[in-house]
Amino acid sequence: LNQGAVELISTHGTAEHKALFLPKMISGEWSGAMALTESQAGSDLAQVRTKAVPDGDHYRISGQKIFITYGEHDLARNIIHMVLARIEGAPAGIKGVSLFIIPKFLPGADGTLGERNDLRCVSIENKLGIHASPTAVMSYGDGDGALGYLLGGENRGIECMFTMMNAARLGVGLEGVAIAERAYQQARAFALERIQGRALGGGADPVAIVDHPDVRRMLLSMRAQTEAARALAYFVAACLDMAKRHRDEKVRRRRQTLVDLLTPVVKAWSTDIGIEVANTGIQVHGGMGYIEETGAAQHLRDGRIAAIYEGTNAIQANDLVGRKVARDNGAGVHAFIAMVRELDRDLAAAAGDDIAAIRTRLAGGADALAGATRWLVETYPSDPRSVAAGAVHYLRLLGIVAGGWLMARAALIATASPAGGSDPDFLRAKLVSARFFADQILVQAGMLATVFTQGAAFVRHEGPEGT
Repeated sequence: LNQGAVELISTHGTAEHKALFLPKMISGEWSGAMALTESQAGSDLAQVRTKAVPDGDHYRISGQKIFITYGEHDLARNIIHMVLARIEGAPAGIKGVSLFIIPKFLPGADGTLGERNDLRCVSIENKLGIHASPTAVMSYGDGDGALGYLLGGENRGIECMFTMMNAARLGVGLEGVAIAERAYQQARAFALERIQGRALGGGADPVAIVDHPDVRRMLLSMRAQTEAARALAYFVAACLDMAKRHRDEKVRRRRQTLVDLLTPVVKAWSTDIGIEVANTGIQVHGGMGYIEETGAAQHLRDGRIAAIYEGTNAIQANDLVGRKVARDNGAGVHAFIAMVRELDRDLAAAAGDDIAAIRTRLAGGADALAGATRWLVETYPSDPRSVAAGAVHYLRLLGIVAGGWLMARAALIATASPAGGSDPDFLRAKLVSARFFADQILVQAGMLATVFTQGAAFVRHEGPEGT
């Protein structure tokens, strides 16, 4: 979050803001915090009630914020809060929200710390997991009002926050990947060491549980999904670099379209995978997974919040179907599907049963995504509730196809390396992961398309019936 605060000030701050705050925030002497959420305004920031009153060249802020990660701690000499508030007389709703810099200690022009600002930590939340990360309830302006500096102009708070928000969503997606990777590493190590039961069709001696087919299935599921989520996160990061730096304007626009389309997928699909993989890791450990000493349970507890961070995964799905797909009549998704189909030529030319199977599964996934997208575009204008009722399924469908595409690319590279390359074991493992993903994950695309297009009958209606 310090990086997010630095990006906000770098992008929207005045020269004075940058000179005063950035050197010490970038060095780590000072840290940053994001204060958006209020008890009555969780994801609906249009309901923000925190007030800002002009006072000379600054503002006085009063209100309370909840769920503020690292809102209070003693690891840095100063904490720079980025706070959403409503200036008196501002328009109602989302268009009347502004963004303010509120330092814990008021710095002088030379950066030396002065008196403490009018803000305090009311409590530290007791959470499921992430106990090394203090989540604070913060109160601003219990006295004369917390002194704050307007950032980016009046009533532009949400616009400014999205500078940080999209980068944070990619970062949270990587948290899902990281949790999944660590859970897999631990489960694999345990499965190689844990002696339990005899091998099916084998001898009388007990074997390591990694020899049991279902344990192998679980481990391969953990590994393949983690690799696919990592590949998608890296692909979008590369697209982001190209959107900012490529010399060709057309390339920049195309890559930015991919970034916009796939950012909610990286955030939601990757964090769902992190939770699923951590949960499977406990199962691989069996009874020992439920014992704290093994550490397997911590991955699930710590990873669970990522599906809620930076807009819940359902919010990401609604953003995807409404703002990213329906708004441009599916043009961005169909352009992406064209990229997926372009790989078919290379897959067709490659040898081997594994590549042939991956090719078949990927083609089926692309067809399912194309059909679901056509239904979305046709249905959304007249019946957006039906689309929203299955939005999470559409996001997962897009994630699976994107992940399958990238895993297929990896499989091609692995099989094309001369004489097994410099690391044949790694390349063979990559091919195994890609084949497993195609056979057991990518095949879910057709089912997800069916659920998305036909499964909304008792979800889309208003009212409490059946709930």
